[in-house]
This record gives sequence, C-alpha cells and structure tokens, in this order.
Amino acid sequence: MTLRALHDAARETLDPVHYDYVAGGAGEERVLAANERAFESYRLLPRVLRGSEDRDTAVDLPGAPRAAPVVVAPTAFHRLMHPDGERATARAAAAEGAVLVTGTAATTAVDAVVAAAREAAPDPAVWFQLYPHPRREVTEALVRRAEKAGCTALVVTVDSPVFGRHTRDLRNGFADLPPGYAAENMRDLPGAPPGALTDIPMSPALSWQDFAGIPRMTPLPVLVKGVLHPEDARLAVGHGASGVIVSNHGGRQCDAVPSAVDCLPAVVGAVADRVPVLLDGGVRRGSDVAVALALGAAAVGVGRPVVWGLAAEGETGVRTVLATLRDEYDHTLALCGGRRNTDLTQDMVVRKGETW
Repeated sequence: MTLRALHDAARETLDPVHYDYVAGGAGEERVLAANERAFESYRLLPRVLRGSEDRDTAVDLPGAPRAAPVVVAPTAFHRLMHPDGERATARAAAAEGAVLVTGTAATTAVDAVVAAAREAAPDPAVWFQLYPHPRREVTEALVRRAEKAGCTALVVTVDSPVFGRHTRDLRNGFADLPPGYAAENMRDLPGAPPGALTDIPMSPALSWQDFAGIPRMTPLPVLVKGVLHPEDARLAVGHGASGVIVSNHGGRQCDAVPSAVDCLPAVVGAVADRVPVLLDGGVRRGSDVAVALALGAAAVGVGRPVVWGLAAEGETGVRTVLATLRDEYDHTLALCGGRRNTDLTQDMVVRKGETW
C-alpha cells in the first residue's frame, strides 16, 4: 500500500474524534499545511556518472550507530490507534532498523516499549521523549525510568511552554482519554493519570538553565527538539545538547511559524557540524528525505504516517511506512548519483522555478 492509501484506510478505521486528534493542528492549521507544502517548493539537481550499485544509507546518531535515516518521531497515545499501541510500533521500528522515539504521553510505559523492541532486534535504539517538568524531581524520575528501561538517548521537547490550541479537539470536545487509557510514563508521579489530554504539566517559566540540568543528570546523550531559530540551536549546543531537532511540533503549537524544512539550513549553519541536526515535520515521501539530507539534516523524523500505518494495519502497517520511505529514499539517492547520504549536498537543492 502507498502511504496515502494507509492514511485513507486509517481514516476509515478510526473513531473520527481520534482521527482528528492526530490529523489536526493548532489554530487554523496553516503551519500543519505548510510543513508538507514546503517540500513541494524544493527540487533536486541530480549529479550524474558517479553513483554505485551498492549504496549505504545508514547514519550514526546519538545512541544509535548505523541507524536508518528515517526516525519514528514521538507521537502520543498509540493505543487509541490500535490495541497493540506502542508495542506494535516498537517492534516494527526495531525490525526496520529505525530509531523509535517513544513519548512521555505514550499509552504504554517505556520499559514495555523497549521490551517489545527487543522482541524484533537484539539491540534496538529507543529514545525517550521528555517534556521537562516544572518540578525537577519529576523530570529526574522520568529520566531514571528511561535509563532503567534501556533507552539509548533522551529527546527533550522545548517548544511547548503551554499546550497548543487544537481547533478540532475543541470542536469535538475531546479532552479525556477513554477509560483505561493514560499517559503511562506519568503513573505514580505528580500530574499522573486519570487520563486527561493535558495531564502532563507545562511551564513557560522553564529556561535554558533548566534544560542544562538534564545532560548533567544522565550519561545518556540528550537531544533538544523544537528548535526553529538558529540562535536557539547555538544555545542548545552550548548547554550540552548532543543533537538538535528542527521541528514546529507538526504544526500543533504556534500556528504562525515557518515550515520546519525552511528553517533547516540556518540551523545547520549555526550548529556548524558540532552535533547532528535532525528534522521532523511534513516528510511524506523518500524524495522529502533526500531534500532534508541535502539541506544538512543527518536524519528525518516521521510522525503522522507511522500512526496511519499503525491504525490501518498494526505492526505491519508501520513496517510498510518505514520500508516505503527507506526504499523511495534509496531510489532517489541512486537517481541523484549518490553512494551515501553525504553525497547529497546543499548545491543540489533549488527552489521550484529557480535554476542553478
């Protein structure tokens, strides 16, 4: 099945309220649309007569050597999409050699997610996405849970000082999870279940000093997610980040920001190869992966397509999404004369309508 077909099948399968929760964005959903539309404005300029029959698309990421260049981005509440929830996603990602970023708002606890990934691969890379809590001791408790579970890196989301206003959820009156569902990683901690969508506390008063405390409390590499401004990328590296993820939260926070891919080159320039830069937001095809890597990303994250695959076909659907993007990307790399990811360079990308 194509990714579009999986989306359509998921829409037919899901409760419309749950579909809207995943599909929707903040405000008038301008940024949600812009993330995908921005990729339409880029074109690749292939190089010729320098390719190879044997291509190597693996990338070394923090806590994930030789990983696929497509990462499963953190998304919440997978059990709303399929009974196996995050366990199915974890098995699929591990089987395809992809990093899984499991979230604070997962409906399966992190130790069970890592255990499921190990059913499919002996040494899977599972990162834990963390919302920094207003209470340091809660943040530290979550970090310890991720460490104990066997996560290989942390991803700290910094673009959520407050929750975004999700128009579709407000219209649908969707504020609570069904009975028996909760953000399981928050269990027995302040702000824990019963299962309101906003049970995980946010705070606009959190600072770079609060972020800097996280790399000091763990030996795990810590990536920062939600950066759009190049100066924030410099600050992240200066405060101990092992990686920067360019993201506007899939259009779910501020509905007045640029697309993620349009912010990528400036962030790459600011980081200046000190740590890897990743991108998420709007990636829907293998050529999008190629554009992002040519613009300087080490890898890309995909969120909604994975959820559609999970809803439509469970573990098999997630594997289909990851395998499709991998194969499309490898094919595009070959067409662009590449042997490895680093053969894609910024001079091979132009805006639609522009020429070399």
